[in-house]
Amino acid sequence: MRCIVVGLGIQGYKRRKHAGEDFVCAVDLVNREAQYRTVEEVPLASYDAALVCTPDEPKVDLLTYLLRNGKHVLVEKPLWAKDDDAICTLEHIAKQQGVVCYTAYNHRFEPHFQRMRDLVASGALGALYHCRMFYGNGTARLVRDSQWRDQGAGVLPDLGSHLLDTARFWFGKSIGDLQVMSVNCFENQAPDHVIIGASGAKPTLELEMTLLNWRNHFTCDVFAEKGSAHIQSLCKWGPATFTVRKRVLPSGRPPEESVTLVEDDPTWAIEYQYFKELCQKNGPVTLETDRWLNEALRTLGNEALGRITGP
Repeated sequence: MRCIVVGLGIQGYKRRKHAGEDFVCAVDLVNREAQYRTVEEVPLASYDAALVCTPDEPKVDLLTYLLRNGKHVLVEKPLWAKDDDAICTLEHIAKQQGVVCYTAYNHRFEPHFQRMRDLVASGALGALYHCRMFYGNGTARLVRDSQWRDQGAGVLPDLGSHLLDTARFWFGKSIGDLQVMSVNCFENQAPDHVIIGASGAKPTLELEMTLLNWRNHFTCDVFAEKGSAHIQSLCKWGPATFTVRKRVLPSGRPPEESVTLVEDDPTWAIEYQYFKELCQKNGPVTLETDRWLNEALRTLGNEALGRITGP
């Protein structure tokens, strides 16, 4: 499969690296390392797929052009659109052309995320009660100095999209009613620390995200009837540990089992291979999760912006 990278920034360099020999050329408006300034300049006969790593605003137009021309597309999360109909249209075009439109959420391929998914699906934890996740990095200053990143709902679509997608990955479509619990702009114009929650379904959710955690970190705790499960860190920030604790009745210290990984981030290579296999099979194509995320992030973003306390 021959692929191009559209948007040669931090994510674009990663995608180019893991595409390896499949990489044909790059497109970027300002990066002089890219061979083309616009995707329309790239000869259609020279590539089969595009890895789109651009800011949110131009994504729908770019994907429309690529899909209509019969190109498979991997697009960095989130797949943002001004309205849900635009995402429905992209799905229709992809199905009509027989090509793949895939939104990249590389954390789905994190080994401990897959362990959590499998544990939840097994039923071994019993009834699920509550899940809390924390995702933090220290990029507040970099975001503030970026014209296109320090705007809108800030950290919410950036890191919150990962957390919401992960909740669906583990628990399915029954997420409950989402609401903003806390929002702050400590250093940035856009929110750099947000907590959202979900109630009305099990497990209830508490999702915290921040750009003010000077050592990048992820944690997760799932509390349930027969025990609990916990993740400490991601492979790229490792060591990363997955722990399962079995409840002792009526109370007492639970026995636990842990798996700790010390390895480089495996998710980018695994996800690219997954995308490549999807393309070879021509599907399936569904953007249902993207429509849900788009609506959820838009609603939460408007709520967050209405509650900004300011720096």
